[in-house]
Amino acid sequence: MSAANRPNAHWIQAFLEAQAAELDAATNTQLAYARDLIDFSERLKGIHFAAVTQDHVEKYLIWCDAHGLAKSTRARRLSAIKQLFRFAFEEGWRVDNPAIQVSGPGRDKRLPKTLSHDEVDALLNAARDAKKEPLRTTCLMELLYATGMRVTELVSLPVSAARGDPRMLLVRGKGDKERMVPLSPPARAATAIWLKTRDRTEDEAFKDGTPRSKFLFPSRGKLGHLTRQSFFNLIKDLALAGGVPPFKATPHTMRHAFATHLLEGGADLRSIQTLLGHADVATTEIYTHVLDERLKKLVLEYHPLAKATKTSGST
Repeated sequence: MSAANRPNAHWIQAFLEAQAAELDAATNTQLAYARDLIDFSERLKGIHFAAVTQDHVEKYLIWCDAHGLAKSTRARRLSAIKQLFRFAFEEGWRVDNPAIQVSGPGRDKRLPKTLSHDEVDALLNAARDAKKEPLRTTCLMELLYATGMRVTELVSLPVSAARGDPRMLLVRGKGDKERMVPLSPPARAATAIWLKTRDRTEDEAFKDGTPRSKFLFPSRGKLGHLTRQSFFNLIKDLALAGGVPPFKATPHTMRHAFATHLLEGGADLRSIQTLLGHADVATTEIYTHVLDERLKKLVLEYHPLAKATKTSGST
């Protein structure tokens, strides 16, 4: 059986393997593509990818819209489908790309949720007072706010990166791209304190025959380090303890706070782009809109003419 005639699942697997080998696609990106393409294949109800037409793709997007999928999700799914068929064309499995002329739904332009300085302080204080593993929790939160790392980058940090009281951390980001991020004095202090406790625990476990972990935040689970979900739940607990609305407190809003507060302090976009690991500065520019909204709110609340307008309007 030729590759082109094998089941849809083979096409998906071959495409994902090519993405991993040639484009260095991140694991989370790979998983998202897999989910999207499997869903598309199931919706085709037995139709082989080799027989898919533009009409099939368009009807699938209409189905996604009818079932309430967000614009961003539909755009991502179409992107995955287009890339699959481009791969099939390049492999000679098809003579065309049936999705190439299908227009995407676009993306909702929503400003990212972020946290105020007071809310970040409340979360950091709650971390220091945490009932369970306060040293680890404080280190996690201080590093997150000091560097703006993605949650996956943070929880999977190798312990070697934290050795020697570094002023900067080497972070491996999306697509295995590396970048350097500076550490604030509180983050350095929290890391040094946690490292001592972590090493003692690892030494004791090693005496009992357990191999030493290579991660800064080790776990005995499958991954060998603290999971994204565990950290997500941890921040929710800190929000409750610190009086911060839980819906606002996530690892990603801490990353947004890092960028927004830097911009408020006068940092330039290119520097923030480098620190966040954005491939395109256009992604970083969203934070200028966040700042614009804050400044607008500031003027409306505190400018004397705005106050006068409110007063006259209420009479």
